[in-house]
Amino acid sequence: MSSTPKNNWRRRKVLKVIAGATVLPFTPKYLLAQPGGPMPDLETIAPLPEPRDWSGNAPLKYPDPDVIALDPRFRALVQFNSPIQRLHTGTLWAEGPAWNGVGKYLVWSDIPNNVQMRWLEDDKQVTTFRNPSGNSNGNTFDFQGRQIACEHGNRRVARYEPDGTITVIADSFEGKRLNSPNDVVVHPDGSIWFTDPIFGISTPYEGNPAESEIAPAIYRVDAQSGRIAKVTDDATMPNGLCFSPDYSLLYVADRGETRVFDVDSTRLRNGRTLVRMTGPGGTRSGPDGIRCDARGNVWAGANPGVMVVSPEGDQIGMVRLPEVCANICFGGQKRNRLFMTASQSLYSLYLAVQGAHIC
Repeated sequence: MSSTPKNNWRRRKVLKVIAGATVLPFTPKYLLAQPGGPMPDLETIAPLPEPRDWSGNAPLKYPDPDVIALDPRFRALVQFNSPIQRLHTGTLWAEGPAWNGVGKYLVWSDIPNNVQMRWLEDDKQVTTFRNPSGNSNGNTFDFQGRQIACEHGNRRVARYEPDGTITVIADSFEGKRLNSPNDVVVHPDGSIWFTDPIFGISTPYEGNPAESEIAPAIYRVDAQSGRIAKVTDDATMPNGLCFSPDYSLLYVADRGETRVFDVDSTRLRNGRTLVRMTGPGGTRSGPDGIRCDARGNVWAGANPGVMVVSPEGDQIGMVRLPEVCANICFGGQKRNRLFMTASQSLYSLYLAVQGAHIC
């Protein structure tokens, strides 16, 4: 007897189980956005729905059509009954979201307006948090709950102390001024790692135009001595960065691709390309801010939203937004809420996976 009916039944069963996560279960591997490979046409996989009402007054039918899987692995990361929400709009260029677990709030930067904004989880209010902000870009919180910010305008990395004073973490290297520190993360040993491209000083719209005195690089600030050290020469224009869940790897957005390095104590080695992401129709979609989830997947702010890449470098899913997404972070009480700063707006999405680290 032919086994075809049984096989068809199995296939239908698989499709039914995974349909709730908007998963395309049998996408050929060659269609995924691996280094040098194209991404499937989104109009084929996930056609744009009717114009979306981002006010929240017109609820969507689940699953959210803008949470798009390109690989079955994405299914385990998706919360079926969760829509993308727009929490705020009105910024000029939103960047650097960071979650404060004690205060239960999100802080992020509006670089050209020279302010930091704050969204409160308790009452959903948005207020100006810091003005002026030194045209800050990336933000994070250390293991003592202190905010650390990359300030384009002041060309420095600064820490805001509980008493309101400001500690300059880094503003020069070997006697030369930094360019415009962009993104920052902390390590359990207390060290602070940050990138220093030229974006801020080369874009008058964002900060103060100035001449570069030093090549773009990635730096580490030692917790005990405060000494600043360059951790690798293998970087062209480093942007966003994040550690893997076990801190053995450092991912870096660099010149349109996501790269990965082995963390060798206080240095980086063995730099290689993880992925060159592509957008709809095979167009390049360079990463900006990046963060890891607890399973080691890399989430990257990009165009047209957030791109999700597996530890192996496969592009497995995306969150489609109506604006270019610059940066992301994980927050909320269970660290399973993805916050996305995208041009003029702040968005969020509950997930079925936690962020790897505190913010």
